[in-house]
Amino acid sequence: MIDLRCNYLGLPLKNPIIIGSSGLTSTIENLIAIEKGGAGAVVLKSIFEEQIKFETDKLLHSHEDDMQSWQEAFEGIVSSDESYYDEAYEYLTNYAQEHTLDLYLKLVKDAKKAINIPVIASIHCNTQYDWQYFAKRLQDAGADAIELNAYILPSDFTKSGSENEQMYFDIITEVKKYVSIPVSLKIGYYFSSLAQMASRLSETGIAGLTLFNRPFNPDIDINTLEVNASNMFSNPEEYSQSLRWVALLSGRISCDIAASTGIHTYDTIIKQLLAGADAVQVVSLFYRNGFDVLPGIIKDIEKWMTEHNYHSIADFKGLMSKAHINNPASYERVQFIRQYSSIV
Repeated sequence: MIDLRCNYLGLPLKNPIIIGSSGLTSTIENLIAIEKGGAGAVVLKSIFEEQIKFETDKLLHSHEDDMQSWQEAFEGIVSSDESYYDEAYEYLTNYAQEHTLDLYLKLVKDAKKAINIPVIASIHCNTQYDWQYFAKRLQDAGADAIELNAYILPSDFTKSGSENEQMYFDIITEVKKYVSIPVSLKIGYYFSSLAQMASRLSETGIAGLTLFNRPFNPDIDINTLEVNASNMFSNPEEYSQSLRWVALLSGRISCDIAASTGIHTYDTIIKQLLAGADAVQVVSLFYRNGFDVLPGIIKDIEKWMTEHNYHSIADFKGLMSKAHINNPASYERVQFIRQYSSIV
């Protein structure tokens, strides 16, 4: 009897396949189809920091005249007590935040009613902007866990590497103060010492790291001279980047690991588990092929396990991590060996 059950972020999953945060996970209809297909868990579409700020700014802009009239009407009072104006501004700001967040909270609540697999909420953050407040509201709405998608591009010429890295710790520290449900962090690989950074992050009390988030990739249209998006979906060969780091970090950090990006086939899922991943996040595959392919992928994993005499995920998870293979240098090699390459 094949047993695909596993644990991720302290949550029991019927299998390690998680549908990652995307537009696919933004409707109850899709979430029901995802569960029916056999997924182990789902990460809801992210609520973005920019989205919340935009809604706040838009509402405040629409009330600029009101704010001005309030300030003039109470000029005498405001001159002696600025709190009246500040309270009005704070009220509008909070209203805008609530309006945007309420839609997302409803998605979380409705998802928990509609499906039985774990529901992981997602916050896409670039700064330390009020995430402790939003995380607490998501927990109260019933989210089983929260994934913080933190991607801080080191493009600011005025900030050092250590200043950029500190932002990740600041975000985690603030969120962890206010929630008791598991928190995971989805990161990129723009770090001078990714191994050390992953280790330090894992010691903050987070329950997991997802390797890696997929950023917006700019491109240039040479005819319109406009910057637009390119490579929205991952390609199958892209899994090797996360595979390397899953294998290097497995057994060396103090939290779970989820592999992400480039996972399009059952054998890639198996490879990530062999490297030491506790779970895998899949998105692009379902954009291209729909959720109907999920049962077949699960059956292929079960077939492979049967052929290799594995009865559970635990029987083979991490067998091919750096800590368990005969030639661990294979994962750290970054240049082709001349005799094996016709390119160099």
